[in-house]
This record gives sequence, structure tokens and C-alpha cells, in this order.
Amino acid sequence: MITGELKNKIDGLWDVFASGGLVNPLEVIEQITYMMFIHDLDDSDNKRAKECAMLGLSFESIFAEEVKIGERVIDGSRLKWSVFRDFPADKMYNIVQEWVFPFIKTLHSDKNSAYSKYMDDAIFKLPTPLLLSKVVDLLDDIYELMNETQSSDVRGDVYEYLLSKIAQSGRNGQFRTPRHIIKMMVEMMEPSADEIICDPACGTSGFLVASGEYLKEHRKEEIFFNRQKKEHYMNHMFHGYDMDRTMLRIGAMNMMTHGIDNPFIEYRDSLSDQNSDKEKYSLVLANPPFKGSLDAESVSEDLRKVCKTKKTELLFLALFLRILKIGGRCACIVPDGVLFGSSTAHKAIRKEIIENQKLEAVISMPSGVFKPYAGVSTAVLVFTKTDNGGTDDVWFYDMMADGFSLDDKRSPVSDNDIPDIIGRFQNLEKEKDRKRTEKSFMVPKEEIINNAYDLSINKYKEVEYVPVEYPPTSEIIADIRKIEKEIGKEMNALEKLLEE
Repeated sequence: MITGELKNKIDGLWDVFASGGLVNPLEVIEQITYMMFIHDLDDSDNKRAKECAMLGLSFESIFAEEVKIGERVIDGSRLKWSVFRDFPADKMYNIVQEWVFPFIKTLHSDKNSAYSKYMDDAIFKLPTPLLLSKVVDLLDDIYELMNETQSSDVRGDVYEYLLSKIAQSGRNGQFRTPRHIIKMMVEMMEPSADEIICDPACGTSGFLVASGEYLKEHRKEEIFFNRQKKEHYMNHMFHGYDMDRTMLRIGAMNMMTHGIDNPFIEYRDSLSDQNSDKEKYSLVLANPPFKGSLDAESVSEDLRKVCKTKKTELLFLALFLRILKIGGRCACIVPDGVLFGSSTAHKAIRKEIIENQKLEAVISMPSGVFKPYAGVSTAVLVFTKTDNGGTDDVWFYDMMADGFSLDDKRSPVSDNDIPDIIGRFQNLEKEKDRKRTEKSFMVPKEEIINNAYDLSINKYKEVEYVPVEYPPTSEIIADIRKIEKEIGKEMNALEKLLEE
């Protein structure tokens, strides 16, 4: 989570935009995102240059000696944040407005790329040189604080805090999946170099970014020293869909600054007939929206056949089953109601996953995980598409702590079940003899079927009651009488002091 000082800086940045006449939260977050992207381009270009030098590879900077913008050819180094930030306000404003912004809009030559699609209609809206100068100075301060914070996901936390500004303004109420939960799910699934990964409700592309980072860390040589696999990683591995163009724009820029050149990120209503994907992906990672219902007429008929409902959380599960290849895996977050809901649709989707697919794990998370934006209890479901059954024993885990306090502050704490969850999930064979009184245990498929496909952990968990022995009542009363006498003596002594 971001510190109070960092929050104050972001609030200050927000206030600067307001004083400059930009008060629409959607416009403000777009402009901040553009400026952060310009800053990140400079940082990521320098980082790639160092990596290539270490590996002995050739490197071509995007800030080349000559960059063509419109009809003009200019020195690319002048487009770098670290260079133009030192210019006087008027000169900096002209460079950003006339050169830098057109440069980032046309940065990707492929007009079909995710980046190009969502930057084509981007507009630079900072009205004055003074406002730009203040924004640049404040962003420098924010990045300095981000670099001091020993947290790999601080950038995602900054995005979360920015998104909370939109939610506070009553627009869509979006909230971000905490990065440590995303990382846990990615590490559980252990993506391979050949995956085709999809998040049908991608938002700012958190799951896709985390998957890319995991592959960089664990499959670096396999991917980056193989031309075919590197090309797959850059252009065909990552797919994300959303219905919010701002989120898509942020997502595309987020992916690009994490070194993924051309992710397939597209505006799409994943639950409608607009989405024709079938048996296309090998891995689905998602936290789909589960707030309220939707218009039944807009839902694809294929999904309604699996479970006839208007509830988005159930329809997304049906979607995951449709878009996964045979053998494809899914890790998704669902509200607790999915686990034990008694409606026909709830039972139908659980029966489909348990009887016809391979349900592997149910991880119940505490209700504070999504605070301060939502207090709903959630769980992670992990299953494999087989279309031929395969569920045997289902692994349950009762997560009690995720490394942060479960109140609105979400302060770091020492208790954290996540490393244990990852370690145990990767060694499920050793879990079979665990007792029902422990945090994790196995439940046979037959027992789940006999319980109407109920997947709530409390249905199967056993609570161990430790008997407490109390002294006899006469002894307790004698102790109370003794304490009363002592209080009486002290009261008498106090009265005497007050009389003197």
C-alpha cells in the first residue's frame, strides 16, 4: 500500500489540476497517465539499454538521434523526460505539446496495435506552461518517493489510488485487484513460455502485467533467447478485454512500459455476442465484475445455455469454460455467494465445473482483502477445462491473513498465508492426509456432490473445541468477596485523605 506522504503528493497533484481548471476525474487521470507514461518511457529505455549492454545485445533507443514528427526531424534526446524537465516552462510546454505528445501518439508503427488504438484519440489538455511545470515537478517528487518505497508493486498502488478518485466521484465504482493477490494467483498457475493468456475483464491489465513479469523472471532464457518464443511473448501471448476506454488506454500503456510491445487489448463486452472466442486460450486469470446484474438480452446465448441468469459472476464462469482450450486452466476471483448460492443457476455452474471439468482448489479469502473499496468476502477458484470430468479431491484453504491489516487502512502486518498457499498448492500430493481442523485440507468429490455442490469451506472444516476448566462457583465468589474488601479498605483510606 502507498504511504501517507505519497498519497499527499498525489492529492497535491490532483489539486494542481483542479486549480488549472481540470476537474473531471476522468480527464485528470488520463492526463496523469500520459505524463507518467512519458516519464516511464525514459526510464524503461534506459533500463533496456543497460540490459542489452549486459547481455551483449545490440540496442536501438526509441529516442534516436533523429526522430521524425510530422514533416520535421528533431533530435530524439530532447523528447526524454530527464532532458525537457530542466527547460524553462514556456519552452517545456512547447516541446511537450508540439513534439512529445505527437511522438507518443505515433510511437507504435502498427496501427492495429493496442497502444495505437487507444492513443489515436488522446488529447493533451494541460492549458498553461505553469500548470505543466507544476505537474512535472510533482511527478518527479512522486517518482522519487516511489523509488524509495521498497515495494515492487508501488506503481500499481499509485494507479489504484488514482482509480479510487474515479470511484469516489461515482463513476462505475472500479477498484483494483491488490497486486499481491494477483501475484499469488500467477505464481500458483506457473505460466509457461507457450501460454495464450486472457483476462476478459482486464481493467488496467494487472493480471497480464504480472504474468509477463513472472515469465521474465522464471522463463527468461527460454523466451528471450528463442526468436519464435520471444515473438509469441511480444505479440500473441496476452489478450485483454474491457468496456472502459480509459482502462484500456492505461492497460495498453502499462503493458508497453513493462516491455510487452503489442498485447491484444480490445474494447469488447465479453459476455455479449460481440465476443466469439471459443477454445482459444490456455490460461485465464481474472477478477470479473460481480456487482449487480445486467440486461439479459445483451448476453450471449451460449452462456445462458450453461446457466440461465443475469448475475455477471456466474456468466463469467460460463465464459471462462467456453474460451479455454481443452486442458486450459483458470484461476479467478469470485464472491462467496458463488460457492454456496442455492439458486438453480448457482448450482448449475458449480455442477458443470465439478462434474464435467476438473476443479482443483478453492481458496477462501478474508473480507478485508478488497478494502477500502469493497468489504465483500471472496474466494479464488482454480480449475482445468477437460469437458470430460476429472475432479477427484478438491483442495480447500482458509486464508486468514494476506500480509496487510484487514481494515480500511490495510497497513502491512507480519501474518501472511500467501507463501504457504503457493507452496502447498504446488505440492498437493502432500495435502491428502491433512486434518479438517487445519488451514488446508482435501475434500472428496463425492462429499461435495452430496452437499449440493456446496464449495464454502465452513461446510467441510472441523472446529476443534478445547475444553476450559473453571474453578468451583464457591471459589469464584470467595475471590470476588476478597476483592470487594480490598476496594473498601482503599476507599476508606481515600476518604480520610480528602478530610485532612
